[in-house]
Amino acid sequence: MMYSKFYLSDILRFISKLSWRRLGNALLVLLSFYLTRLLRRPVQWGVPMTISVEPTTACNLRCPECPSGLRSFTRPTGNLKADFFRRIIDELGRRLTFLIFYFQGEPYINPDFLEMVRYASGQGIYTITSTNGHFLNDELARQTVESGLDRLIISVDGATQEVYENYRRAGKLEVVLQGARNVVKWKQQLNSTTPHLIFQFLVVRPNQHQIDDIRRLAKEIGIDELKLKTAQVYDFENGNPLIPTLPEYARYAELPDGRWRVKNRLLNHCWKLWHACVITWDGLVVPCCFDKDAQHRLGDLKENSFEEIWQGGPYRQFRRQLLNGRNQIDICTNCTEGCKVWA
Repeated sequence: MMYSKFYLSDILRFISKLSWRRLGNALLVLLSFYLTRLLRRPVQWGVPMTISVEPTTACNLRCPECPSGLRSFTRPTGNLKADFFRRIIDELGRRLTFLIFYFQGEPYINPDFLEMVRYASGQGIYTITSTNGHFLNDELARQTVESGLDRLIISVDGATQEVYENYRRAGKLEVVLQGARNVVKWKQQLNSTTPHLIFQFLVVRPNQHQIDDIRRLAKEIGIDELKLKTAQVYDFENGNPLIPTLPEYARYAELPDGRWRVKNRLLNHCWKLWHACVITWDGLVVPCCFDKDAQHRLGDLKENSFEEIWQGGPYRQFRRQLLNGRNQIDICTNCTEGCKVWA
């Protein structure tokens, strides 16, 4: 760990937001997951502990392995509406442990983003977002600190512009670093411990030699934590120039015949499908963040309540399908859930 005192502050803040209702819901979810594994049939109690909501599908960058960056969605694009978001929180907020303001797109493009953060924070929910950092000018940095956001993940995939733009195409590294400095400054001026600031470094072959450089840069700026994240690539079977040569940072392994495979074994269960879900900007409920184009639509919040969807037929069928053969579900075959390296 980089700076344990900051981790402790973040952990204590999270604990302070737990209520008996949230703890009870978490226990129900955990018990139903393990009962499912024991019985080999889906049992689902409670509601998700974690929900990811999508502020927008729009993005200012052109990252090569991202549907937003590639502009390759088949689903409609748009922004989450604040009143619709409040309705979701009013139904689930008292039992919700984590709220992640991210799925696809750049959250700060949605003009109502920080208003929604303030609303969720006012309900005592631990809030998280992930950004490419290009919108953290002085004013938005101040508003971010004032919003009550608990954790801010900033993607910084290079320590120099030349390396950074290999993946973050159309991005400007100095703009991102200045944005991070702005947030650090306002945390100090407002005497705030939030948001917990994380630099997330997506390790790919072009930037793997800069891991020590990004660690030094994070410390110089005053970042609380550095995450070294492994990269998902879509075309990996015949190799890919983004796959790192450092095996500890690669999700894929080369076979003797020259082909590549996902390192993880595809076990026929998945904790994510019991404790979390994703809600798109227009109210579709999908199983997890690997369903980037919302192909597996398990319900629509414009038509049904969340609990009706969570306990409904499509969700039960998807859980049953997963138990019978996870390797038969397209979004699961490139899944490496949990493959993150903490620096």
